[in-house]
Amino acid sequence: MLDVCLLGTAGMMPLPYRYLTSLMTRYNGSSLMIDCGEGTQIAVKKAGWSFHPIDVICFTHYHADHISGLPGLLLTMGNAERTEPLTLIGPKGLKRVVSALRVIAPELPFEVCCTEITEPEQVFRLHGYKITAFMVKHNVICYGYTIEIERQGRFDAQKALGYGIPKNYWSILQKGSSIEYEGTVYEPSLVMGPPRKGIKLAYCTDTRPAELLVKNARGSDLLICEGMYAEEEKLAKARQYKHMTFYEAAQVARQSQAKELWLTHFSPSLVRAEDYMPKVREIFPNASLGKDGRMIEMNFED
Repeated sequence: MLDVCLLGTAGMMPLPYRYLTSLMTRYNGSSLMIDCGEGTQIAVKKAGWSFHPIDVICFTHYHADHISGLPGLLLTMGNAERTEPLTLIGPKGLKRVVSALRVIAPELPFEVCCTEITEPEQVFRLHGYKITAFMVKHNVICYGYTIEIERQGRFDAQKALGYGIPKNYWSILQKGSSIEYEGTVYEPSLVMGPPRKGIKLAYCTDTRPAELLVKNARGSDLLICEGMYAEEEKLAKARQYKHMTFYEAAQVARQSQAKELWLTHFSPSLVRAEDYMPKVREIFPNASLGKDGRMIEMNFED
């Protein structure tokens, strides 16, 4: 089970009724955050979630509305007596940016580990998450992310019995470790079926439609994607500033065969966003507006 909370949906600046775009997930006691702009701490509090279990923070890019809340969050985590290391993931320049921001948060009781993305697509495995970073098309280096919870195949008890493996070894094989019994080494692949479908969440802001976005969002259970502009006449502006319209995001969802689309990262000027959704749903029927604090519990399929 993966818990997902869209903390905020605003682009560029926080508004009284809309926090800056940020995402938080929870899995198996570990929390992950993507982007941390001004006011993100308040959004976490409003959602009723906790700062303490955050083990990973991923950054899409280093515009202020996506990272300026980091020093305050680090101080809050430190004041909560956190001692476990915190991993930060982001494009090249992460160490320099974090070092500059930590001028106002210099002393922390935990280690901050900066991991810079060096490839157009790069996979990280941390705390049970498979995190894939993929480059998109903004006016600075920017990445989207997929968060996957993988699911191993079923344990075949009949095969285990056939090999003569005692039952007290079965759990070891199920956890992916080999065993040695009476001089023979048994690998998990002998008794485990093929991997089953896991959970896949795709998240992307600040981009034009991009090949790697479609590729990495393919087959996602949920795609959370920027829709900076809803007015059709703002397509030229979207192209100029390297953002997407509602309709382009819907096309990405359709092309990637995502199951569901939440729009986010709205322009401060956008009002009555729901009025534009009928046309969006003509392109991708299972589309809806992301709202601050919107949550979903994503479960494995039976």
